[in-house]
Amino acid sequence: MNWMKFLKTVGKLPVINTENLFAGVSDPTGIEVQISRWNKAGKIIQLKRGMYLLAEPYRKIAVYEPYIAAILKNPSYISMEKALEYHNLIPEAVTVYTSVTTKRQGRFVSKAGFFDYRHIKESLFWGYKSATVNKQTAFIASCEKALLDFFYVKRLNISLDYLYELRLQNVEKINIENLFEYAWRFKKPKMLYAAKVIKEYSTLIKKGEKTL
Repeated sequence: MNWMKFLKTVGKLPVINTENLFAGVSDPTGIEVQISRWNKAGKIIQLKRGMYLLAEPYRKIAVYEPYIAAILKNPSYISMEKALEYHNLIPEAVTVYTSVTTKRQGRFVSKAGFFDYRHIKESLFWGYKSATVNKQTAFIASCEKALLDFFYVKRLNISLDYLYELRLQNVEKINIENLFEYAWRFKKPKMLYAAKVIKEYSTLIKKGEKTL
């Protein structure tokens, strides 16, 4: 397969999965060699074994990075700092796409970005919604679940001072009822305490008693 035929085949795909590309091919060795050469030449970007992106000059469709996060490790959903940025709960831009998964934790680093995965048990794998851009579907934690995942996975001791240091903002987006419901589902006293501190912080910010 030459480069132009390859582009015609995969040009409209956001991500190239070689397993699909090799389907029905009795001997994929030749294509594998070409893909390796195109990767070294910078025409395609390897996300992980068997999964690639076209380099930007050759793309016909914009890539939605949260979608990449979803397919690099499945099941997973974006949470913690990246989800907090997505919901505009923190002012800083977050360069790492951190997700939680029921599978092994790990990370993938390429020119497409930094994708980090943290393990969470199956009983806590909930509290996220789908988001679709350019027909690419990703999964992102709600405001409340992203906050609780953040403190649970990182094993942080929550305090008002820490929330001010985090510069948690737009607290009106946090549904306090959902926050406490989710905290109970963790079945950890520490998470219920985290919900109480977040509620107290939100109340102070809303009343204007404290500023960021």
